[in-house]
Amino acid sequence: MKHTVTKTVRVTLLTALVLSSLSFNKLPDNETDPVITINGFTFVDSNKNGKLDAWEDTRLSVNQRIDAIVKEMTNAEKVELLIGTGMPGIEVLTGPVGDSKQGLVPGAAGGTAAFERFGIPATVVADGPAGLRIAPTRENDSKTYYATAFPVGTALASTWNKALLEEVGKAMGNEVKEYGVDVLLAPALNIHRNPLNGRNFEYYSEDPLISGKTAAAIVNGIQSQGVGTSIKHFAVNNEESNRLTINAHVSERAIRELYLKGFEITVKESQPWTVMSSYNKLNGTYTSDRKDLLTQVLRDEWGFKGIVMTDWFGGFPGFETIQKGSNSDVVQQMIAGNDLLMPGIPVQKKALLAALDSGKLSQEVANVNVKRILEYVFRTPTFAKYKYSDKPNLDQNAAVTRKAAAEGMVLLKNEKNALPFADKQKEVSLFGVTSYAWITGGTGSGSVNNKHTVSLLEGLNAAGYKLDKELVDLYTPHAEKEVAVEKENRKARGILALPERLPELKMDDAFIAKKAASSEIAFVTLGRNSGEGGDRVVNNDFNMADEEILMLDKISKAFHAKGKKVVVILNIGGVIETASWKDKVDAILLAWQPGQEGGHSVADVVSGKINPSGKLTMTFPAKYSDTPSAKNFPGFPIDNPKEVTYEEGVYVGYRYFNTFNIKPSYEFGFGSSYTTFEYSGIKLSSPTFKDKLTVSVTVKNTGKVAGKEVVQLYLSAPSKSIDKPKEELKAFAKTKELKPGESETLTLTLSPKDLASFLENKSAWVAEAGQYNVLVGASSLNIKQKASFSVVNEITVEKVKKAFELDSKFTELKP
Repeated sequence: MKHTVTKTVRVTLLTALVLSSLSFNKLPDNETDPVITINGFTFVDSNKNGKLDAWEDTRLSVNQRIDAIVKEMTNAEKVELLIGTGMPGIEVLTGPVGDSKQGLVPGAAGGTAAFERFGIPATVVADGPAGLRIAPTRENDSKTYYATAFPVGTALASTWNKALLEEVGKAMGNEVKEYGVDVLLAPALNIHRNPLNGRNFEYYSEDPLISGKTAAAIVNGIQSQGVGTSIKHFAVNNEESNRLTINAHVSERAIRELYLKGFEITVKESQPWTVMSSYNKLNGTYTSDRKDLLTQVLRDEWGFKGIVMTDWFGGFPGFETIQKGSNSDVVQQMIAGNDLLMPGIPVQKKALLAALDSGKLSQEVANVNVKRILEYVFRTPTFAKYKYSDKPNLDQNAAVTRKAAAEGMVLLKNEKNALPFADKQKEVSLFGVTSYAWITGGTGSGSVNNKHTVSLLEGLNAAGYKLDKELVDLYTPHAEKEVAVEKENRKARGILALPERLPELKMDDAFIAKKAASSEIAFVTLGRNSGEGGDRVVNNDFNMADEEILMLDKISKAFHAKGKKVVVILNIGGVIETASWKDKVDAILLAWQPGQEGGHSVADVVSGKINPSGKLTMTFPAKYSDTPSAKNFPGFPIDNPKEVTYEEGVYVGYRYFNTFNIKPSYEFGFGSSYTTFEYSGIKLSSPTFKDKLTVSVTVKNTGKVAGKEVVQLYLSAPSKSIDKPKEELKAFAKTKELKPGESETLTLTLSPKDLASFLENKSAWVAEAGQYNVLVGASSLNIKQKASFSVVNEITVEKVKKAFELDSKFTELKP
């Protein structure tokens, strides 16, 4: 928000001004606070004390007004601002923790305190990454407050479409603002270090470039609506097992090249209002206590200007310890640059006030943190007294999520053009409990209270498909019953209980053979869900359950015997094993957890109304044990992990698979289409690298239907001074929709930092001298065009201060 200074006065002159010419009157109906008029200037008397206080004087800069507040604040008031206002309902997790105030928006996650004497309102923050999470109904209120459930993070990232992601962000921001919330606690962009992380569905990729670019686009979209974001979880929060206490041992190189890089891109390209520090320890110290992370790197190196807040109870040694009176190290959190402690409980306030009163926490540190929070408050719609409608544009936002979900779907397999299947006259057999009990998104803070989810059954019906009625009549009650049972089981296990796979319907061979005789094609949905608070497992989750394999075997055998096709639709949030069963079926569409309009989006793709153009942002390994972190996840001791060592270093995802020549089931960047594309005419702006270099390539649609292609640029760098992955993604672009025969030339840019690796012994990002190979392709293994350039003399791109010292030595993986 820009503040225009019409006339600047010194704070010391205010009293004279007030006495000389003061009138005290009421504003029109839409302004509830009284106003003061001085020499033709009108000011809101926000604290209603009948005089113009410095912080009410809009002729002063925001900085001057905030400084005047800080100067007047007592220690108790500073503490009240530095610690959040609590979270109603959190007691089910923590036991009684004191006064949790219900904020202005029921179901929101918390907020900051109001200060009447300074005219400072309480602000509201709410989850989450797939859309706004608030209570859909309120006591003594007949109105509803539903929000849109957008596709999960893995689905959004798989679009590789920055303009579309910004559109999704704008739609999310519209709901945040119109429901009276100031900050959405999103996006989440932790790296997919391991496919079993229970929250991978919220995160974007195993690669920091796609993570950062995706998050930046979404932040820019949300914040264009005048509300804030909180990028999370900063940093190295890559598992849910013992997430409040786990100690991650990671080299500085891996931290900087992989685990911080996405955050760096997001901060520099979108300046989020807030950053959320994570739960875990990093090399022995809680991230919320680390000044090297929250000040040295985030603020001094990257230029972050907003506030840092903790994750909810960040720095506490486990939820179960809170009711026993444990506390976070509030002084160290403040010194580290963690401005706001969330959700905030009395024990923290008491400790922080004692530290301020005794001088254990200096006024200087507290004032810096207080000032940053006030700068945030001054930006909010609440401070601007925005009259929110409680009526966001839900219809328009539903159209956005439908489009985004379809664009994020990845066609993993399509033998003999099994898809699209557009024949609405011929019968379709719809198998799989998940076809009828569709999964919108994951559980926990990343879920949304939306009004209705369109199942695959509903989507296919709406698109005019003729579905086998007997199957529908059998599956519908089965699905309803299993959903109810699963919900009850989860309720009994507590607030963060993880969702479980729904049992499949038992069918004999004769019944399936009858369906194969009467139907033209079989659609089979396989579903997986996961959530906050726990990680996935290999058996019956990453791997197929025996009953699922049996179902696929029976359906494939019966339909293939009649010369008919079988299409699998994957309604999943993260990676599963596909290698053992993919040859049994004709087509596989990875639909992800595509949000509330998911059934419509799948119908749009399978019918050919939309040509799939999503690409994988992570590797699908042939088997779990091929994952480089498999032997170090979730940590040791195995049954109750306290430590996890990132022995794989920078060799995560395709950086490992490609460098060590491990064949995946589906590689990073992979995704098919209903059409074909040809790449040609790669051109570099120069044979030698100076300050930047551009790479252009032409893509032509050589097939029979319109479609979009994602062009990926990988760089293979010389590795004399340090080992490096075989190649790394450095840029990408998506074509417009190309008609058959149409071409587009895309230009991608490489900057010095794109060439550099982090050398710990020099504390610097260094681009070696030598030859760099440019690989442009349709996936990390499907390279279509190659070129090379040279760096004549080594370039030291950036020198930094040493950070993240190891608390225990270990040997990192090297090729």
